[in-house]
Amino acid sequence: MNFPTNVKYTKEHEWIRLEGDVAYVGITDYAQEQLGDIVFVDIQTEGETLAADEVFGTIEVVKTISDLFLPVAGEVLEQNEALADQPELVNKDPYGEGWLIKVKPAADADFDSLLDAEAYKALINE
Repeated sequence: MNFPTNVKYTKEHEWIRLEGDVAYVGITDYAQEQLGDIVFVDIQTEGETLAADEVFGTIEVVKTISDLFLPVAGEVLEQNEALADQPELVNKDPYGEGWLIKVKPAADADFDSLLDAEAYKALINE
């Protein structure tokens, strides 16, 4: 299982990576492994400003639909359009081509409350 150190993690199994003033958000390798084959990603919040931990979309696998939670407050700028035709990218490359959304974090976005790779690893091994 992959635990990149250049991202922060949530207890709900999302990750966020800040690049300049834009952040990429996706689900973790652990989450995609637990979910199984992803068949659809539904994100209807593009252009909206959401609070931390607010639902920004859903991810669908063969047997269930799971909510996706925003790691920090911010505006949803863009969704990964490639996932419309290739939702399996989330399974194949969750930290790269399988990113879900780009966000402009709020000025008071609390990255310090998120988990680093070691803390996330400890969480899923409990």
